[in-house]
Amino acid sequence: MPGGRLTHHERQAIAEGLRDGLSYTDIAGRLGRPISTVTREVARNGGPSAYRADAAHRAATGRARRHKQPTTPTAAPTASDTRGRDPEAVVELEEQFTALMVGTGLPRMTARVLTCLYVTDGGSLTATELAQRLQVSPASVSKAVGELEQQELIRRERDTGRRRDRYVIDADAWFRGWMASARQNATLADFALRGAQVLGATTPAGTRMQDIGHFFEHVGRTMIEAAEQWRQADAARRNTSR
Repeated sequence: MPGGRLTHHERQAIAEGLRDGLSYTDIAGRLGRPISTVTREVARNGGPSAYRADAAHRAATGRARRHKQPTTPTAAPTASDTRGRDPEAVVELEEQFTALMVGTGLPRMTARVLTCLYVTDGGSLTATELAQRLQVSPASVSKAVGELEQQELIRRERDTGRRRDRYVIDADAWFRGWMASARQNATLADFALRGAQVLGATTPAGTRMQDIGHFFEHVGRTMIEAAEQWRQADAARRNTSR
């Protein structure tokens, strides 16, 4: 029934609709479900190209079982965390955010850590706190934060008065990550253009490398220009709002 949990049969219908190229509106119409139900279902299970009915149903069954189990005191949200929010809506948001980040290429655990930091009001957590909230091993968190630090999506700070680090997400996180990606494109461009010289710019292989170099050179330069334009516009917006 609309409003209840999706059945295995409904998930199979969603998968068939995606394979047939149907829109979310068409699929929802066939099921008699809200469009939002279909979009959330697909988003939390890998997106249109990766959605699999059996895997989605197993994941939903697992989530239902976990929700029925009593949570540990360390994993339960505090009053300051909830701030009057609907806990189910927050969980739904976290799942969708994680699915979107996985769709960009982040490993799932890395995406979960990033999501956890973003939806935490303080914007910073220790490795222990992350492990407790996500109910995973410290080793899993360590690997994930390492990947996020490498992409400059988070930064590390020493916890005042304590011998431990905090992992911080801030307003400039995506700017730094974007610029890191732009620098990587510039590195690829330099490498490809040098490769074209080694192979000979007039040879098929050299021409191919030269084309790659010019592409990444253009993309990297455009990314930097766009980021700087955003920073100027954001500074102007903040000044106006004061």
